[in-house]
Parts: sequence; C-alpha cells; structure tokens
Amino acid sequence: MTEFRGPPDDRSLSDLLSFGVVNLDKPPGPSAHQVAAWVRDMAGVEQAAHAGTLDPKVTGCLPTLLGDATRMAQVFLEGTKEYVSVLELHKPAPSDLDAVVSEFEADVYQKPPRKSAVTRRLRSREVYELDLLEVQDRQALLRIRCESGTYVRKLCHDIGLAAGTGAHMGHLRRTATDPFDDATLSTMYDLADALAFAEDGDEGPIRDIVAPAERALSHLPHLTVAYSAAEQVAQGAPVYAPGVIAAEDAERGSLVACVTPDDAAVCLGRLVGDPDAEGGEVVSLERVLV
Repeated sequence: MTEFRGPPDDRSLSDLLSFGVVNLDKPPGPSAHQVAAWVRDMAGVEQAAHAGTLDPKVTGCLPTLLGDATRMAQVFLEGTKEYVSVLELHKPAPSDLDAVVSEFEADVYQKPPRKSAVTRRLRSREVYELDLLEVQDRQALLRIRCESGTYVRKLCHDIGLAAGTGAHMGHLRRTATDPFDDATLSTMYDLADALAFAEDGDEGPIRDIVAPAERALSHLPHLTVAYSAAEQVAQGAPVYAPGVIAAEDAERGSLVACVTPDDAAVCLGRLVGDPDAEGGEVVSLERVLV
C-alpha cells in the first residue's frame, strides 16, 4: 500500500523539510550549486537542488528544492524568467537607445558561451518583455522577461552592437522564475535563524520560509486523480482516463502535475490524451513523486 503525504498544509516539520521548497535570495559570491549544498546541510536533508543556474556574481531568485522534491527540478526548465540588469555601454548612450532595445523584444538567436553546460549551437529564445527603465551616463537599467535558457550576457552584447556603442552586462539580478518572484524571498540568514527557532520548538518562522513542494507546481495545469490511480502511478503506470477526477485545461504535449484529491503531488507528466474520454492513456509519466 502506497503511503501518500497528505494535504500540503497539514504536514509535520520533518515531512515539510523532506519535500519542500525555499524561495532563496542568492547572495553574490558562491555558485548556485554551492548554495544548494549549504541549504541541504542546514536543513539536514539528503539532497537539495536549485532551480536554474545563476553565475557566482548574480543575485536573486533561486528556488531550492529539498529532499524528494528534487525530482521535480525540471519544472523550472520550461517557465518564464525575469531579470533586472545593468547594461554597461562602451560609449555614451545614443538618443535612440529605447528604440534599439525594443527591437530585441522578439525571438532572438543565441549561441551558448564557451563555459556552459549545454552544446554550443545556435538556438532561438523568446524575449517576452524588454524595458529600458533608466539611462545614466554610460549605464542603462533593463528589465527582461524571457524564455528559460536565454543568456542575458549575450543579449546585452548584442544590444551594444545594434546601438553602435558596444556593451557588456554589468550587475544582474533574477527577480522571478515561474512560479516564484522576489516578493517572497528569504536569505540564507533567514533560513538559519528559522531552523534555530524550530530546534527550540517554534516552527512558525521555518514554515513561513519552507513551502510544501507543491508550491513549485502551482503554475502548471493540474489533474486530480483518484487514490487508486495514484497507487498505480507509484508502480510506474501512466495515468488513464478512468482515474482522472478533474482536469484543468492544457494543450497536448504540455507538462502537467497530477495530484490526489487532497492536493498532494503524485507525478509530473505530459498530457497525451483526453481526460474526459472513457478510456486510454491521459498522462505519460516523467517523474513519480510518491
């Protein structure tokens, strides 16, 4: 018999830490991997995973998954990212800089830098919004909302070429990564203090910082499945139509989250069939979460 975690908001502290997520404000200096390792050791869990690499000097939104929640790290590969960056111009800003910047609010072609974890081949990434917030001397402040995998450093370089001045990326801060933003960030110090309070019997601060891992799935379409179907999923079976109780609208091929009737995560998968059909496969499994 599979043991389900139960309602996300009713879990014990140990269950929360073993299947939780922290919306961490990454400090400048350490790598994202080092920060995740520190969080792992502080929380006393076997593993932790960060949501999308940030270079050592980059700060901001770094959701970090704890324990078994590391299985769902892929959810951050497809979401939208948002940044604030300083564009360091090599000459005084041209009068038409705003118009130049607006041209990059589109599909852009980029080749990953030499020091990257992916194959260096030309690829397309969409910049959904690109705002010139302020210009002072040879510096411009940009707000960038873009597809995951967009290289802001390369974007800044290309804007400089188009402006005729040359440019490079200065300070960079990530302000959002779906479904998290900078409104609920916690620092490493906040986490350390909250864990100390928890050891003294006050769980309030740590529950304010560590959310149930289901929070990381809130931006995905959800399918509610019966417990009997969840039992089968735990054994590696896909989700079939008779096991679906309710389903949010989603396009075929999109990543979806399946949950029990009390909202506990069951699996991640791709929608391959009609949830309202009388039979057939509906969700092809990618990650089992029970």
